[in-house]
Amino acid sequence: MWKEEKNTLYQKFEFKDFAEAFSFMTRVAFAAEKMDHHPTWKNTYNTVEIWLSTHDAGDVVTDKDRKLSVKIDALAK
Repeated sequence: MWKEEKNTLYQKFEFKDFAEAFSFMTRVAFAAEKMDHHPTWKNTYNTVEIWLSTHDAGDVVTDKDRKLSVKIDALAK
């Protein structure tokens, strides 16, 4: 579940192992590139943390972030 905090949308995803986490990140990368909207993220072994905000809008949460978060949720399943 995405949480809005400090002008970002945040969610932590956990996977079976590193390969699943990395595969998820790859899928997200392609979706983000298509939208020309790139997340800030961190990967440690089987976890991926993602922060979304719109940099060119002053680092606040916009509709672009909400739309990307919906796509990311679909990719995590």
